[in-house]
Parts: sequence; structure tokens; C-alpha cells
Amino acid sequence: MPLTSKPLRRLGFLTIGLFDADDPRRGHESTLEIIELGERLGFDSAWVRHRHLQYGISSPVAVLAAVSQRTSRIELGTAVIPMGWENPLRLAEDLATVDILSGGRLNPGVSAGPPHHYDQVKGALHPDTADTEDFGHERVRRLLDCVRGERVTDLSGVEGFEVFSDRVQPHAPGLGRRMWYGGGSLRSAQWAGEQGMNLLTSSVVRAEESEDFAEIQLSHIRTFRAHHPDGDRARVSQGLVVIPTDTASPEQRAKYEHYARQRLPRTATPQGPARMMFAPDLVGTSKDIAERLASHAAFREVEEVAFALPFTFDHEDYVQILTDIATELAPALGWQPAP
Repeated sequence: MPLTSKPLRRLGFLTIGLFDADDPRRGHESTLEIIELGERLGFDSAWVRHRHLQYGISSPVAVLAAVSQRTSRIELGTAVIPMGWENPLRLAEDLATVDILSGGRLNPGVSAGPPHHYDQVKGALHPDTADTEDFGHERVRRLLDCVRGERVTDLSGVEGFEVFSDRVQPHAPGLGRRMWYGGGSLRSAQWAGEQGMNLLTSSVVRAEESEDFAEIQLSHIRTFRAHHPDGDRARVSQGLVVIPTDTASPEQRAKYEHYARQRLPRTATPQGPARMMFAPDLVGTSKDIAERLASHAAFREVEEVAFALPFTFDHEDYVQILTDIATELAPALGWQPAP
């Protein structure tokens, strides 16, 4: 059986960057070291999750600014920044600055929608405008305009000794083509395509037209490309949880299998009013995982991945998993590290 309909072209991974509240530096340093390891192993990209009022990365742009100065080749992404927490113009300035510092390696991923637990956080986040904030796609579109160098104000020219620009500065050429949208529905996939963005798919989708995860995700990918100016060449990255065990110790294998078993029941049927479907975590040898991916309808449609690292594992577990992905699993899927 051929492993894939097309070889895997770009290999990435995604981390949440957990830390201990009493020693946050250690957790952040672990994240930096894991991304440095990813570059040494040949990964094409590293992505960080985004968590507010939790013990995970709350400022991914700042973390990636630090990473940019400790790496030289690997691309750096966010998966994803929820725009309900952000001012589009200010975020555009930060993204452009980090892209400049990284030498054009930033891949910002964003999403629309109200902040999680909005009723509990709106008084702190938007105390004066909580009931009038627009958390739809328009907020993302404003960010795209800012990043792509559109005129955002009529303030420009010289005032005394100061020079003003009517577009966001610094302007990072090329960053607009590296904007990603994290979508889990047909509507979001279509909208991302119409905006000329790239599409991040994950292990969570909305069960709209089916209850088969792979079929749902495949429909999103095809809908996205059908509405994108680049058509079938439009970029899509898939982010399943993948845990190879080739070099894992017996204790690690037992931990990984227990983790996947605990999460498996939620994959059987749509969850909650939004009917969210979750993909099973893939645990096993690289040969076994490669064969399972080869039969995954959506995986066969993509050439890029950002395999998600589990939330709660230890640093040494991530080292083992990333090493096995780069040296065993990805080559079995046709991937070759950049020369």
C-alpha cells in the first residue's frame, strides 16, 4: 500500500508550552529548547499554542521573538491567536516586528469568535465595550489589512521632528502571504479561502455534514481550496496528535497509551451543542502511525503537517517524540529534511 498519495513536503510540530506557576521561567525555557531541538532535527516549522489566564503561553509573539534569536532556519507559527483578545492594529505591529527580527520566518495563525469564558473575563478584557465588541471575521480582516500594508489612517507626513506613516510600521513584505486561519467549519474554511489566507486544520472539527472526522476535514480542505485564488495550490496544514513510540521506554509507552485511552471516548460522537468532533490520538510505532495516516482521507490531501504534542507530558517525553517523528515517522511519509 502506498503510504500517501503525495509525499509529505513540510514537517512541523505544535506545543502548548506549559509552566509551573511557581517557576514560569523553567517552562518557558523548556519551550525554547524544544524548538531549538526541532530545528536541529530538521523540522520545517514550530508552532505555539495560545492560552490566557492559564499556565500555558499567553504571549506567543513574545515567545517567538525570543526563539527567533536562538534559531536561524525553522519557521515559527502561532496556532492560534484568538482575535477576541487582541487589537488588530497593535497585534499587526508586533507580528511585523517579530517577522523582521526572524528574517521572514513568522507564520501567524489566528481565529475569530468571542474569547473563551467571555462572561467571566469581559469585565477585565473589554470593560467599556464588552457588549459592543465584534468578534466575527471582520476583526481578522482588519488584521489582514494592517499586515498587508493597507492604509489605516489619514495621519502621515512630518510634524515637527516626527515622521508619521498611514500604514502599520514596520511593514514586513511577504508576511501577508503567511497568515493562517484556524478553521473547523465549512463556513470558516470558505471565508479563509476567499481572503487568500492559509488554512490550519486540527484534531477538532464541527460535525455539520457527517460524523466521520476524516470526511469532515476533507470537505473543509476542498471547500477552502475551491474558494482560494491559488486553488489546489493553496496551503493547508493538518495538526493531529501523533505520538510515535519507537525509542520510548516501557514507562513512556504506558503513559502515552493511558493518555490516549482517556481521551478516546470523546472521539466516538459529536460533543456539546456545537457538535464538535475530535480525532483519536495516534500512538504506536512509526510504521503503524504511517499506515493509519495513509488511510486518513484528509491527510492524503495535504503536504504539510504541524503534529500536535500532548499537553501534559515531560520535557524528555517531547524530546523522544520529536526525535522519532523526524527520524522515523516523517521519512516513512516521504519527508526529507531541507539540505
